[in-house]
Amino acid sequence: MSVLIYTENWDGKFKKFSFELVSYGAAIAKELSIPVTALSIGKVAEDELKKLGKYGADKVLNVNDNRFNSIDNKALSLAVAKAAKAEGAKVVIFAHNNLGKALAPRVAIKLDAGLVSGVTALPSGYDPFVVKKKVFTGKAFANVQVDADEKVLTFFQNSYEPVETENKVSIEAFDPQVGDEEFATTVKETNKITGKVLLTDAEVVISGGRGMKGPENWGGLEELADLLGAGLACSRPVSDEGWRGHEEHVGQTGKIIAPNLYMAFGISGAIQHLGGVSSSKFIAAINKDPEAPIFEAADYGIVGDAFKVIPQLIEAVKEL
Repeated sequence: MSVLIYTENWDGKFKKFSFELVSYGAAIAKELSIPVTALSIGKVAEDELKKLGKYGADKVLNVNDNRFNSIDNKALSLAVAKAAKAEGAKVVIFAHNNLGKALAPRVAIKLDAGLVSGVTALPSGYDPFVVKKKVFTGKAFANVQVDADEKVLTFFQNSYEPVETENKVSIEAFDPQVGDEEFATTVKETNKITGKVLLTDAEVVISGGRGMKGPENWGGLEELADLLGAGLACSRPVSDEGWRGHEEHVGQTGKIIAPNLYMAFGISGAIQHLGGVSSSKFIAAINKDPEAPIFEAADYGIVGDAFKVIPQLIEAVKEL
């Protein structure tokens, strides 16, 4: 038996979120007195795989198969399910991101497991197994009891701090024996945005709303983002108006993000927008309307004109 964590890599490297997942899984495994297995699919160097051991993984299963270079949910979910069966996994954990949300239901069906998506904390009980998750676009929480023997969870970013250990890890090659017929997706072309901090990876995100009044006023936000090494985002009305590209739109109908800091300038805070950014560790709101709904969700707030606040923030950052 074990706890199995699916760890994504980006061009052969793991990011902080992968270490959060392993640490979270290790905490569950400790309570269940079972080992932790991390599953890595793709070409990753041994030194990089060993990093997973620093956060609690006892074993890393490495699937180095070029067919998985193209993301295919059908094939990936089958590979994860086979790894779970091989390890006798009682709990399987995914990231609560686009890929994790696509794979988790498929794996749950293959394992006849209970599924809880959007988990935000360690289980409050193990017999029965009870976990807390976000509901109503992050406006409330629910405690969900899972009665199935096997559990599949998707876990929100920034919900558990990675914890380093002195754990020794073994790395094993794993062949899930997935046939060519399971690879139903053909990728003909891949276009990647370069020269920008990807919103889904950014530790800090600077975002502007309709209160910025027009595309010509984004220079200050761009400068602040450059100084902080931050990603640049916007609300849906801004992208709909064509002020900024749709790839910068964050919210329930755009990108779902979870940075350490989300700074919202001139954004009122509609529930659809907050649904996409509510997992941020800290939210700072700058709005001249003291009644703006975003202040209810913000950890820090400045009631003021963004066009006066932004230059002062830029100067403050430069001084630091």
